[in-house]
Amino acid sequence: MSDPADTQNDNLSRPPVYFLGIGGPNFMEDTEHPAYAQLAAVGREITTQVQPRAVVVFSAHWQEGPSKIKINAAERTDLIYDFYNFPPHYYEYDYPNKGSPEVAEKVIEKLSGAGIEVEKVARGLDHGVWAGFLVAFDPEKNPLNVPIVQVSLCSNGDVDYHYRIGQALESLRDENILIICAGLAVHNLRDFRAMRASGQTMPYAFSFDEALKEAATAEPGQRQAAMSALMRRSDGRQAHPTVEHLLPIYVSAGAAGADVGERLWTLPEKSLSWAQYRFGKVAAV
Repeated sequence: MSDPADTQNDNLSRPPVYFLGIGGPNFMEDTEHPAYAQLAAVGREITTQVQPRAVVVFSAHWQEGPSKIKINAAERTDLIYDFYNFPPHYYEYDYPNKGSPEVAEKVIEKLSGAGIEVEKVARGLDHGVWAGFLVAFDPEKNPLNVPIVQVSLCSNGDVDYHYRIGQALESLRDENILIICAGLAVHNLRDFRAMRASGQTMPYAFSFDEALKEAATAEPGQRQAAMSALMRRSDGRQAHPTVEHLLPIYVSAGAAGADVGERLWTLPEKSLSWAQYRFGKVAAV
């Protein structure tokens, strides 16, 4: 019969799962924004305490077919500058990175085993990853130095399907592979532009942010149902007129398994929220 303490120690030896609020390209130059320092702090936690051997990352900015997942299986690719009308120097940023065909194959095996269709492609990191990773894992001050494998979301907007994707990948953690999902807890760009002059924060940015906290930090046995109900709230479509920035946290929560979620930090701002979550504990170093 196993000792409960052994189970607890096993859980602590696995890396946790993260959901990180990562903004647009201008975020990486907005060093005075409170979220900048918070993201850098999480990055230091990952490099100094979690110390994964690889990272599998999901971004709000890569969606594929209604039910098919795509995965970058190449070791070397260029960055994707998937944004428009920014100053020229934004298109000269670099983020040193490499992929891992080996880790990509592990992801493919686990998704396929769960009945999820997956296709290998050669694709660089989009700005939903690299702009935030430049802050979290500054190549000079806090380099990550492990392979990064990006996986797409689906275009179906099905939150339960994305929770299932996370569940299929949970066991990657047993091999010290870290799962990071990048999006925003509240994301309404139309209202954000409208609020620039006034600086007012919309009521739904507060209410949905708190509802997400209650759902994501629920007991693991109740978490999926609580999160499934979020977009049926009256403020759901105000907080997320489209759901691509919210879907990554469903992948995180699914991959968490029996680990409890914790909101590390939040900041509702205009029509956004910069909340960060960690599912699972960080082992003491």
